[in-house]
Amino acid sequence: MSRSDDAIKRAANLSKNKSSGLKTLKRLFTYIGGYKPLLIIVGLTILISSAANAGGALFLQILIDNYITPLLLEAVPDYSGLLRVLMIMGGIYILGILSTLTYNLIMVRVSQGTLKKIRDDMFTNMQDLPIGYFDKKSHGDVMSYYSNDIDTLRQMISQSLPQFMVSITTIIAVLFAMLYLSIWLTVISLAFIFLVLQVVKKIAGNSQKHFIAQQKSLGAVNGYIEEMIQGLKVVKVFNHEEKVKETFDGLNEELGENATAANTFANILMPIMNNLGYILYVLLAIVGGGLAIAGVTNISLTGVDVITLGVIASFLQLSRSLIQPIAQVSQQLNFVIMAIAGAERIFEHLDEAPEKDTGEVQLVRAVKTGDNFEETTDKEASWYWKKPSGKGSSKYLPLLGDVSLENVDFAYEPEEPVLKNVNLYANPGEKVALVGATGAGKTTITNLINRFYDINYGIIHYDGIDIKDIRKKDLRKSLGVVLQDVHLFSGTVMDNIRYGRLDATDEECIEAAKLANADSFIRMLEEGYYTDLSGDGSGLSQGQRQLLSIARVAVSNPPVMILDEATSSIDTRTEALVQTGMDRLMDGRTVFVIAHRLSTIKNADVIMVLEKGEIIERGSHQELINKQGKYYQLYTGAFELS
Repeated sequence: MSRSDDAIKRAANLSKNKSSGLKTLKRLFTYIGGYKPLLIIVGLTILISSAANAGGALFLQILIDNYITPLLLEAVPDYSGLLRVLMIMGGIYILGILSTLTYNLIMVRVSQGTLKKIRDDMFTNMQDLPIGYFDKKSHGDVMSYYSNDIDTLRQMISQSLPQFMVSITTIIAVLFAMLYLSIWLTVISLAFIFLVLQVVKKIAGNSQKHFIAQQKSLGAVNGYIEEMIQGLKVVKVFNHEEKVKETFDGLNEELGENATAANTFANILMPIMNNLGYILYVLLAIVGGGLAIAGVTNISLTGVDVITLGVIASFLQLSRSLIQPIAQVSQQLNFVIMAIAGAERIFEHLDEAPEKDTGEVQLVRAVKTGDNFEETTDKEASWYWKKPSGKGSSKYLPLLGDVSLENVDFAYEPEEPVLKNVNLYANPGEKVALVGATGAGKTTITNLINRFYDINYGIIHYDGIDIKDIRKKDLRKSLGVVLQDVHLFSGTVMDNIRYGRLDATDEECIEAAKLANADSFIRMLEEGYYTDLSGDGSGLSQGQRQLLSIARVAVSNPPVMILDEATSSIDTRTEALVQTGMDRLMDGRTVFVIAHRLSTIKNADVIMVLEKGEIIERGSHQELINKQGKYYQLYTGAFELS
């Protein structure tokens, strides 16, 4: 690539980054704009604070020229005028301090309120995202949105934004005050400031890309740490500590390099600006003193006069008041750049497409009287599918649990098909077992029935209704799922069981626990059903945690159940106890069972054997044994299930 092409590419990237940054800021201000009345007060107090700052410097000239210098020439000085002007100056400074305190307190409220709204939107949006999003995204990176990226916004809104407003108004007020004192010295100051801004532009331009890279690296590090914490036992079992440390060192090194590059420019900016301020201070003192000694006529907004000691002293004070806000703007610019990088990540998360749901069929409880149906909240009433039939009327179909997959194809990635032309029928009350090697597509079938993913081809019927026509929350309400990987929430045992149905009474939760044979071990806990669980139920055995998840499904009383290796973590003795409860739980329900322990599915009505995404055998246990095919090999041990 030629130098000119490279320059064009860099310019295009810079323009793109600027455009993206402006769009991000504009979107961020839509959140802040909800506090307009408070922001108006902030603006007024900032004006007062800036005016007080510039006014104090102007009073210094009046103090020296009109009060201190004349008193030096008086034999019997009268200090009453001096005391009066000192009190006025004190009042101005106090007003400035109170104004500064006011806008800082208000901005704390504005920033925290804005961040609360953003976090609410992020969490609400996260609930609507498809499962596929979290399959591809590390949990630590997602958590980084709520911690690191949000914190950069907090710093910008509560500190950088008001500091920008203060600095800009201060610069305007100070420039006006400078012109009030001396146009010659103001021109010198502005020429010097122009050179300062070139330095700032160079440093800020170099730091922006590094701050963006720093935020991305931070998300990667957090994601890796989260993953390692979750898999710490596996790391130790396989002695992977050194390899894990090596990988982390690489990620941490990248973060360190990006952070060092970003903060190097950020940290050198303020010292450079301060030293440039001292140079301006000395330059103005020399030039101002020279003009005064030479008797050069001073031109100001007040007219034409000579340059006095008070003018020089006041101007020197203003020069510090001018260079300081420029330095502060430059310093805060780095935090703004970092906040924009964090905001871009947050808005990318917010812009993720939510899970699509075009279904209109609802699941309702209803009572049939003749040919009419009356919806009710009575828990004893039957479930019906409420299907719109046009002209404002609805058709009610009983919830039976009849599930069928017809010619279903599916792939997570277009080039890698997982299911190919799958046909599966589960009549109401039937127990269907799915058997096959790891990766055969068993869990994928249950994910499609839940509509965690949508099929690529074919159709899935539920009681004769295409599941795409059923609202997802209603579809999932009718399904009870027991996963191999159990997740328990912080709260009591009772709360975790009630998670299956939030309106369940304590008595119903206890009955569900008894059904799953979890009641006996629960009562042996320190506080029984009201024992607090934390750390995903770390105080319980894997089998006990699984029993609670089964009880959670039992309390929801679903017509269709999906058991994905539901007893895989339960020992043989416990499994025998659970199996009785499971049989009671499955009675009268359509059940899909995925199991590697083939002994647990002998009593299934239909057993489907999958291989590479296709159903290669189907039938009852005895029928498949008689065929002496793949199932026979699996069951007799002639071929081990991987």
